[in-house]
Amino acid sequence: MSAMKASETRRKWRAAGIALAFLMLCVLACSLLGAPILRLVSDPESFRRWVDGHGFWGRLAYMGMVILQICAAFIPGEPLEIAGGFAFGAVEGTLLCLAASAIGSGAVILLVRRFGRRLAELFFSKEKLDSLGFLQSSPKRLLLFSIIFIIPGTPKDLLCYFAGLTDIKLSLLLLICSVGRIPSVISSTLGGDALGTRSYLYAAIVFLAALALSAAGLFMYRKLCKKEEKMAEKIKSLPPAEEKNSA
Repeated sequence: MSAMKASETRRKWRAAGIALAFLMLCVLACSLLGAPILRLVSDPESFRRWVDGHGFWGRLAYMGMVILQICAAFIPGEPLEIAGGFAFGAVEGTLLCLAASAIGSGAVILLVRRFGRRLAELFFSKEKLDSLGFLQSSPKRLLLFSIIFIIPGTPKDLLCYFAGLTDIKLSLLLLICSVGRIPSVISSTLGGDALGTRSYLYAAIVFLAALALSAAGLFMYRKLCKKEEKMAEKIKSLPPAEEKNSA
């Protein structure tokens, strides 16, 4: 075996070990936070009592759940956001959720930059990651990233993992990720707060409005992705001189 092949084999084994360690860490975190999460899903009132009973540590535990959800992207985020509003009220729930989201987003971006695309592919298919390729190559990628992230209904966790594959400054990405999550977090915590105060009509209005915005946002996101993919393919098919002029 040549030195190059041996180095490649070691690199693959190292990547596999890192992937396994990351999954084990997610499983461990889920097991530690499993009881509060199950309490949240099965009995929100009990979850609120659990949080109140643990005071500051209950808030830290909630933030840990949000961070875990962003890192282990297979866990849905909306129930946690709603629970934040239910347990802490709209204002505190929003602030806690946004702070934890910023920490989780930063962790994901740094992990992907450290361990590469293989880490992102633990949670998202190659096709999904490839569909965002224009965010690496487009000269307008910063603007596109900002627009896509702030549109309600777009896959924020996918975008966060993909962000780690770009060379955009971490500070800019964290700003985009944090600001982009505000509309969905506010709508969820408002709805959760309304449920907590038994304002069921208000909660229904908030959730229906958020659902309509998410559906419209998802439609816009898909249209934008298709448009940018076609543009990228068109530019690739051009001769070098024409490609330079089109850019």
